[in-house]
Amino acid sequence: MAIYTLPELPYDYAALEPVISPEIIELHHDKHHAAYVKGANDTLEQLAQARDTDAWGSINGLEKNLAFHLSGHILHSIYWHNMTGDGGGEPLDKDGTGELADAIAESFGSFAKFKAQLTKAAATTQGSGWGVLAYEPISGRLVVEQIYDHQGNVGQGSTPVLVFDAWEHAFYLQYKNQKVDFIEAMWRVVNWQDVAKRYAAAKRAGNTLLLAP
Repeated sequence: MAIYTLPELPYDYAALEPVISPEIIELHHDKHHAAYVKGANDTLEQLAQARDTDAWGSINGLEKNLAFHLSGHILHSIYWHNMTGDGGGEPLDKDGTGELADAIAESFGSFAKFKAQLTKAAATTQGSGWGVLAYEPISGRLVVEQIYDHQGNVGQGSTPVLVFDAWEHAFYLQYKNQKVDFIEAMWRVVNWQDVAKRYAAAKRAGNTLLLAP
């Protein structure tokens, strides 16, 4: 029985035009995201078989595959909700996202400085990866992370609240090899209401990491 399932999009394929074309949304969600869901489920079945047969010859590859596919599923599940056709701008107190705006200013100095850092992190990711705004529970601050593939180069315990997909399949049909143009355009569809809710939830969870007994 499948553990993970492909979530439905919170909007139709054309909802993010002209920033992201309907064709990209359809292929990205229905093919690429679906492949990560299938990969995670298939890997869990293979790990169960390895436990049942006590055959551990491929354990390193299976654990790597699980991290890759599961992280891809999780990040994409956040990604779809991080965007809206009515988005853009920046978080503001009058829109009910003042707590997030304050946290960004405290953590990065200003919204403009944060925007510059996340843009550069996403646009300069070598190969395939993501630019991510995450809540770091030890300091209680926001950090920008540059994630390679789906799972590498991240701080342990941080919670993603805003993710920019910088894989070529997210933009190539429309932006060709101009990744930076796609990242700049992404700011026009950011759903700050969703980001603010994720930040508030991560903050409520607090420091769940036990650093010392």
